Amino acid sequence: MGNDFFGQIDPPQRLLMGPGPVNVHPRVLRAMAADMLGQFDPEMTAYMNETMALYRQVFMTDNRWTFLVDGTARAGIEAALVSLVEPGSKILIVRAGRFGLLLSEIAERIGAEICTLDLPWGEVASLEQIEEALRTHRPQVLACIHGDTSTTMAQPLDGVGALCRTYDVLSYVDATATLGGMPVKTDAWGIDVISAGLQKCMGGPPGSAPITISDRAAAHIMARRHVEAGIRSGDTDNGRGARIGSNYFDLAMIMEYWSERRLNHHTEATTMLYGAREAARVMLEEGLEARFARHKAGSTAMVAGLRALDLTVFGNDAHRMANVTGVWIPEGVDGEQVRQRMREDFGIEIGTAFGPLAGKIWRIGVMGYNARKQAVLQTLGALEACLAAEGYAARRGAGVDAALATCQHGLWQ
Repeated sequence: MGNDFFGQIDPPQRLLMGPGPVNVHPRVLRAMAADMLGQFDPEMTAYMNETMALYRQVFMTDNRWTFLVDGTARAGIEAALVSLVEPGSKILIVRAGRFGLLLSEIAERIGAEICTLDLPWGEVASLEQIEEALRTHRPQVLACIHGDTSTTMAQPLDGVGALCRTYDVLSYVDATATLGGMPVKTDAWGIDVISAGLQKCMGGPPGSAPITISDRAAAHIMARRHVEAGIRSGDTDNGRGARIGSNYFDLAMIMEYWSERRLNHHTEATTMLYGAREAARVMLEEGLEARFARHKAGSTAMVAGLRALDLTVFGNDAHRMANVTGVWIPEGVDGEQVRQRMREDFGIEIGTAFGPLAGKIWRIGVMGYNARKQAVLQTLGALEACLAAEGYAARRGAGVDAALATCQHGLWQ
């Protein structure tokens, strides 16, 4: 069969306009082609320090402990939860979509006592609901999703950190789908731990999970490490079993690796660090406010175009993410057939849905490198053509015209 039986990788070109991953920024791809360095090479550790400094700005924080967890965004989620939550301790999880349910699954594997604030898919929790749940359950940790791509809704977080401090609760937020596209105000919101990923608004590939940790949360994580050491040495009779149930995702160990001590924990994913560093550089050169405005303008144009095609947008405008839009599949239209036509005829991918929304909505992302006027217009034009091919009476040209009109009103330059 020969060594080239499968041939070299040569994927088809796609415009990825689903809920993620999205097309990687060319500068990030170029950065990832740079040569390897040893993990303790002074140039490499300098890049690590620079990456921490860059992501403090991205997370809008002064947190000393701001770094990368090697792995996809879910690696950051698991590292946060396994390091914050002890077996038998109580965690309160806000669940209004698929990824809130994921937090529950991870917490269950840890052996936590799980309490939930459950909402219908497409709704968000009010501060009053969160406070009532905190008062009722008295958890040690509150966990929620900032932007849940399964519902395309963004959970308001202003005031959540202050509530958690009032009730002496540590707070964790998954910002995978929003970091780089919506403000993630770590310090202003008072959130203790936030983790994310590169593959959405940051315009990078999956494989690295930026994370930021408050001094308050870091002290809790390090205290667990010290109790564990005491248990092993016989210096304490604390029987809570504080061992962090993972070596790879033990944030205390990873923090020591990223500290000045450089205690070896794993071999840093050099290429991913290069990509994460460049993704942050691209964002900061653009400017935070300009970046957020670009994503908001793209979402506004997409929503205007979808509505001009007489499609119904999913959810409440007040809480819709600025980078992912859900749209109801018209009655009598085969949603998967439309997605297939878009992929095969136009090279464009849009997303399907999960859970109670499966087969009912499409999810269209306007994120990172793809939050561009041309990408939005191409997607709307292709969707119109594919809907028409499936017998839907779309008003030809209306979607593109409506999206362009948002540019004329100054929403997109």
